[in-house]
Order: sequence, then structure tokens, then C-alpha cells
Amino acid sequence: MTDLPRPPSLTLSGKTALVTGASSGIGQGCAVALADTGAHVVCAARGADRLAETVAAMQAKGWNAEALQLDQNDLPALQEIMEAGNFDVVVNSAGLARHGPATETTPEDFDAVVSVNLRSAYFLSAYAAKAMVKAGKPGSIIHISSQMGHVGGVDRAVYCATKHGLEGMVKSMAVEWGKQSIRINTVCPTFIRTPLTQSTFENPERAAWIMDKIKLDRVGEVEDIMGAVQYLASDASAMVTGTALMIDGGWTAD
Repeated sequence: MTDLPRPPSLTLSGKTALVTGASSGIGQGCAVALADTGAHVVCAARGADRLAETVAAMQAKGWNAEALQLDQNDLPALQEIMEAGNFDVVVNSAGLARHGPATETTPEDFDAVVSVNLRSAYFLSAYAAKAMVKAGKPGSIIHISSQMGHVGGVDRAVYCATKHGLEGMVKSMAVEWGKQSIRINTVCPTFIRTPLTQSTFENPERAAWIMDKIKLDRVGEVEDIMGAVQYLASDASAMVTGTALMIDGGWTAD
């Protein structure tokens, strides 16, 4: 009888995951996606009220979730959480955008965006990987990046700089940590309909630019990101590291 290959499992039963930026939008979707596949999810964000609402709603669905108030720029706190958390999966969905012409960017805006999008992402990854290696088990680190880590965009010089930097960072870390079975990847969404992007969609010029670029002729939704996170967190992607999973509706295809 022919031996058939065994399909991989997407289950995360028995795994513990940390999701930052989990109180709304894409981060909330990531938390729900991992909880739905069986993980115990620690939902982290700065705002306590919205975070508590998210976790309560998840628990009402029967999912295993808890809240953790965290400012990701607080590196000592971040390091302590990683050392104590025993996480199998870490998803970084915290992000900041201050869009505007490059000639009008202030040093304060530049530093704020770089601090959240690149500096905290770097040390979150380093602290997580170190803890995973110490625990002697494989792990998956996932960054919510952007299609803007692969192209340029109007009024997005600082944002693009941080996301391009994030993509290079992830490739280097994948090379460094592969032999310890630590995988690190990015998910790169196009414009996703969330409260944070609403003002962009309300600008007719920007909305037209977006729809011209997205080949599938629709705006992304949070649900479009969830399957990618489930895949990268699970053993189904056991041979995937140092790569970017594009969820961009074909934006970067040309």
C-alpha cells in the first residue's frame, strides 16, 4: 500500500502565545485567530479599557485569553515579560504611523515611529528568541509588517523606512536563530479597514490610489490576515522562516 504524506496541523492546543497591539484592529484579529486554534493567548496593549473588553469578549466565546497592559517601548518590562512568559508564539502587531510629506517630518515624529515600529520590534524579537532558546523548545515570532516594507508610498517615508528596516531585520534574525529552531517571519498587509485607516479611506485621492493598486479590487479586512497568522504560528509552516507573507491583493505584483 502506498504511504501517503500526512497533512500538517494548524492546531495550537497546548501552546501559549503573546500578541501585542491586541486591543483592536489587526492585533485583535491575530489574538482571536490564535485562540480559535487552541492557544492560550496573552493579549497585550497599552490601553487597559479596550484590552479588557477584547479579552472579555474572547472569554465569552470560550477561548483561553488573558489581558496584559504593556507599553512596548518599555524595554525592561518587555524583557521581563518574555523571560517569565514561556511563550511558544509571539506576534507583534503594535505599530505607529505619522504620515505626511518627508520635508515636513519632525525629529519627534521620526523618533516616535522608529521607536515603536523598529526599536521595540527588534528587542521584542531578541528577548523572545533568547527565552525560547533557554526553554529549549522551538518557537515562532511573527511581525505584522506592511506591503510598505516592499514599496514606497505618498507621505509615508518614515513609515516605509521602519517597515523596510523590519523586513531586513527579520531576514538576519532568521539566519541567526535557525539552528535553534526559532522561526521569524512577517505578514505584510495592504490597507486593511480598521479605525486607524478610516481617515485614509475618507480621502478621495488616497482611496482612488489604493483601489488602483489593489488588483483584487477590494479593500482588505481584518479577517484576511487571520489565516496567515494561524499558518505561521503552527507546524504547517515548520519550514518557513525569514520570509514575508504578502496579504496585499496583488499590490506588489507589478
